[in-house]
Amino acid sequence: MNKGDLINKIAEDANLTKAQATEALNVVMSSIQDTLKDGKKVTLVGFGTFSTSERAARDGRNPKTGEIIQIAAKTMVKFKPGKELAESVN
Repeated sequence: MNKGDLINKIAEDANLTKAQATEALNVVMSSIQDTLKDGKKVTLVGFGTFSTSERAARDGRNPKTGEIIQIAAKTMVKFKPGKELAESVN
């Protein structure tokens, strides 16, 4: 399922227009993104938790040349599925 398919499903199930469903999905995704940027968690009970973690700078190796390169530190986004979601797919 891609974003367009999800919008169509939301519009159909919630009896909304595609424009309303698009706006609703965009607001949810933007809110999650803004919260993660602030370094906070987003917990959707039964679905899962979005969080961030810091990955330290480290040395890597170019597989083609074998040259050692520096990989910059960065913030990673993590998702841990909730119990209900995990059980529903098994």
